[in-house]
Amino acid sequence: MIRIMAYAKVNFGLRVGSRRADGFHPIFGRFQSISVADELAVAFSETDEIVAKHGGPVPAGRHNLAWLAIEAVRREAGSRRPVTVTLTKNIPVAAGLGGGSADCAAALVAAQRLFGISDESVADLSRELGSDVPFCLAGGYAQVSGRGERVEQLSPVGGFALALVVPPVELSTSDVFRQWDLMKGPQGSEVDTASLPTALRGEDFRNDLTAPALALRPEVGEWQAELRTRWGRDVMMSGSGPSLFAFALDAGEATDMVNDVPVGARFAGVAEPVATGWMMPEIS
Repeated sequence: MIRIMAYAKVNFGLRVGSRRADGFHPIFGRFQSISVADELAVAFSETDEIVAKHGGPVPAGRHNLAWLAIEAVRREAGSRRPVTVTLTKNIPVAAGLGGGSADCAAALVAAQRLFGISDESVADLSRELGSDVPFCLAGGYAQVSGRGERVEQLSPVGGFALALVVPPVELSTSDVFRQWDLMKGPQGSEVDTASLPTALRGEDFRNDLTAPALALRPEVGEWQAELRTRWGRDVMMSGSGPSLFAFALDAGEATDMVNDVPVGARFAGVAEPVATGWMMPEIS
């Protein structure tokens, strides 16, 4: 059995371009892996199965990116050997934190260990499986562009923690991009420089998906305004939302901020930057 951690991500900045002929929007942004993580256990078994240990429900078959990764690796290896995937979900779903993509990347790595395909094949499969999967496979701090397939690793950053809040709504990434098109491609607002840690000042951390996300779910804007008032600093949205976050000096300050979050959030916690997209804690 292989146990592997799959780390969520936040978008410190996300710029969006007009829809391409292939239906996708080009993006340009800065992505960071964070310490909020799912855990996958992958092992050979008598029958194919994906189950939730807790934190479910876990979608099955072609609706689950982790399972699609297992199937893709098996095809590449020319094997039909059954596998069981046990998934412990800690990353909130439909929240703009890349939980499904993180699980997919981790499953690719675990399945590679089981079936023995090359690193190059895993990288190729990551680009086919989803826009955020290449970054989640690499992890750390990176500049991401194209459809998401171009990932340029950047020097690790630190000296901060994040207060992370997921309001009690879900947002579909495809719906948010569609709304962005309907709104004629609005640009995100500039982030208050004083709210950024020293290591990140001077960066353009606007998120172009904020306006369409708030148009679809105005409650997200209400949560953002309330957190700005309580925390006394700028509050940003990750990806297509609805996750909101703000920078803190350290985990202690982030904990104080999280303790002041209004009742009703789907998730409220402290996150710290990590230098990898996944970690293999155990092979047995």
